[in-house]
Amino acid sequence: MTDMEPTDPNTPETERRDRTSFYTHAAKYWSAVPATVDGMLGGFGIISQTDIQGSVSFLKQLFKLQNPPGHERALDCGAGIGRITKYLLLRFFNKVDLVEQNASFLEEAKNFIGICQKVGSLYCVGLQDFSPEPKTYDLIWCQWVLGHLTDEDLIDFLKSCKRGLKPNGIIVVKENLTSSDKVEVDKEDSSVTRPITLLRILLKQAGLHCIKEQKQNNFPRGLYTVKMFALVPDIISTATNSNDNSYTTKLSVTSGDNGHTSPVG
Repeated sequence: MTDMEPTDPNTPETERRDRTSFYTHAAKYWSAVPATVDGMLGGFGIISQTDIQGSVSFLKQLFKLQNPPGHERALDCGAGIGRITKYLLLRFFNKVDLVEQNASFLEEAKNFIGICQKVGSLYCVGLQDFSPEPKTYDLIWCQWVLGHLTDEDLIDFLKSCKRGLKPNGIIVVKENLTSSDKVEVDKEDSSVTRPITLLRILLKQAGLHCIKEQKQNNFPRGLYTVKMFALVPDIISTATNSNDNSYTTKLSVTSGDNGHTSPVG
């Protein structure tokens, strides 16, 4: 998943070094990105309103489910400066927590969102090292950030999110998807864009079941297809796999760099 081609890719030390490099490189990239909406969206700040409109529509549909999530607390994962918190989550939840690895982004979030009693905890940590408090959240929103996790860390993170849900809680994943069956690697920001087939496999391995899926419409041409997935714990998987560490996988990179945007926050 990195530029480096190790002599022996199967040794634990090589895997550890590659994983560390993958996350370090991403952190370095984002440290040079301006703490603005345009910066969070990779220079495509113009899509922000359209993106939020699509998310609002999707979230409203979730509240119409037979067993809808509550409105008490939400978590914004890879929150950046709080764009999704401000324009989406604060409209529907009494308290919103943010998790973001870049301290400068979180500091700017205070200014961007403004004084708001509904903003809860701000966690400055990468998702690969973060676990939500158990049974805390009605909604966990993950948008344009999971491509910065290795497959194995993505599965572990989603398992921890599953434990962080309240009854009827939902995890929403909103991500870019490749149009092929190949993983596309962006070496500039150290991220990957997965095909939907691989994403479905990872969600299943995390013990999650998709109850609703919707495409984001009206984005400019040239951008990736973006879809939203509403995920709940797979009851069968949870019952038959009580050991949350029973799944492991690795990302197999099958293609080179891409020139598409990979916005976050």
